Amino acid sequence: MYNILRFEKLLIGISIGLAVLSAVSLAVWGLKLGIDFTGGTQMRVSFSEQRPEIESVKSSLQTLELGDVSVQPTEEKEYILKLKPIDNDTRQKVLENLNTAFPGTQETSFESIGPSVGAELKSKAIKAIIIVLVAIVLFITWAFRKTSKGPVPSWVYGMAAIIALAHDIFITTGIFSFLTWWKGIEVDSLFITALLTILGFSVHDTIVVFDRIREHLKTSSSSFREIINESINSTMMRSLNTSLATLLVLLALFIFGGASIQYFVLTLIIGIILGTYSSIFIASPLLLVFQKFLKRS
Repeated sequence: MYNILRFEKLLIGISIGLAVLSAVSLAVWGLKLGIDFTGGTQMRVSFSEQRPEIESVKSSLQTLELGDVSVQPTEEKEYILKLKPIDNDTRQKVLENLNTAFPGTQETSFESIGPSVGAELKSKAIKAIIIVLVAIVLFITWAFRKTSKGPVPSWVYGMAAIIALAHDIFITTGIFSFLTWWKGIEVDSLFITALLTILGFSVHDTIVVFDRIREHLKTSSSSFREIINESINSTMMRSLNTSLATLLVLLALFIFGGASIQYFVLTLIIGIILGTYSSIFIASPLLLVFQKFLKRS
């Protein structure tokens, strides 16, 4: 049996370091919000010949003074254009310019989102994450209520799980902040969907370990540290195998699933790796930290 808790300070230190880097990234570069949150226009256009270079598409639209135009590849011969809100006349001019530069260009979809709708979506996204986190704390506190007479009260399990979840979400967001600067990636409603999925996956793994700790507390006379270490060891391979199987599917989607879902899948890949790490190496050691803070035997 591995003495995983021997590296308790190192593991928590690595997470703190990653969180600090994420905070710096968010402070310096922030996140580039997509039109789902800011409002704007999204056009999907297809080309009759080979898809042109992104810079060529942007150059063809420069005379229209559209501001910052985001051009994202999607299907083999298609691009998604994201730009500021435009009227129907400007929309037609965009198509005319594209057809002049690239004959045979066709519009396959058009969507316009007002600023008020975008702001409402952003507000609802933040509320959804907060509600999920609060619900998880309440559920874990209730589920582990019978452990309150043990080394730590039941609410500590909920707080440890929430800290681990915040670790996963914050570092994932920090990585995407870096990608915003490096690749110009925008975050949209799919990004929020991925974050909520990560929350569910990560807390599931954490609860598996906590449940094993709860069972061992009933039957074992070992110290709390030994019980946690034994519980981690007995569930670690299960967690790793589950995560690996999920990652294999996600990697296949990332490689073959098309550009439209690529960053959604990338968010899931990053989050699941972090979630597996935090469930094993962060959430459970935090129980010992709380035990020391509360000074329970």
